Amino acid sequence: MARWRQTQQGLLWLGLLLPLVLYGSSVLSRPNRAPIAPRPLFQGIVYSRQIKNQPRPQIIHIVDIDLLAPGLRPFVTPGYDGTAFDPIELKTWETVAQRTSEFVDAEGVQLAINANFFYPFREVALWNYRPRSGQPGNLVGLAISDGETLSTGDSNWASLCFLQQQALINDDGTCPENTQQAVAGRIVLLENGQPTDTVQQQIVDENGKPYPFTVAALNADGTRLWLVLVDGKQPLYSEGLTLEEVTTLVQDLGADTALQLDGGGSTTLAIAASPKPQVLNVPIHAKVPGQERPVANNLGFFAQPLAP
Repeated sequence: MARWRQTQQGLLWLGLLLPLVLYGSSVLSRPNRAPIAPRPLFQGIVYSRQIKNQPRPQIIHIVDIDLLAPGLRPFVTPGYDGTAFDPIELKTWETVAQRTSEFVDAEGVQLAINANFFYPFREVALWNYRPRSGQPGNLVGLAISDGETLSTGDSNWASLCFLQQQALINDDGTCPENTQQAVAGRIVLLENGQPTDTVQQQIVDENGKPYPFTVAALNADGTRLWLVLVDGKQPLYSEGLTLEEVTTLVQDLGADTALQLDGGGSTTLAIAASPKPQVLNVPIHAKVPGQERPVANNLGFFAQPLAP
């Protein structure tokens, strides 16, 4: 009996200590807080990392993409068997959840980020969340993959549309008929280089709360795309940006329009590498730094390797 009590106590302590060990190892494995000057990753794709310490620790990842570069082509998560009806949950599923690095590996793109908001979603702990990789999901707002509409548009969710070597952001959630790839986001941050009325009101409502962000921004003719990803929810490492700060950031880059995509624990930037894809930022899933969240939609880019 005494031995059984000791066993129970041991299991209890193990259950209490294991999450701390996992969290500690994740914290220690994060890359150093060091800036990275702009450097080409692939033809037409340049990456940089900014480090700021005021008004709080911040790590900002910026991907500068030339949509006119030879061989560069966007690609969005394909549909779930072209959408499939689930007789148990009485739903029509649109995509299959993947971590962004899994999407890079499976589709052969050279770079990818998370894109649309999605549902169903649950995040309680590392052992209690949904969706898991391979589980079906649905998207919020418009999603088009290789010309196939996976999720219809919604006027409350703005769209990022990719045409031939060009992109545009529409605040009404629509795209031109010949659009081959499209994703959707929450708020249009900039129009004609200036903060929108919507984002200015949202800035007041959110009252300066820092957060992890994924943002897509375009120049005036839609041939240059910036992907801005901000790590957050990690005290003393990167606590995130406020909505006002991230709006100012993309404005300072020279963007004409900008769209907030899904952020928070979904914020992920991954690239093709050997022997497996590399995650360039530090996502946080279930409050554990470095853990990637499976998401229902990713935006990737095929690109040519750099010249020798």
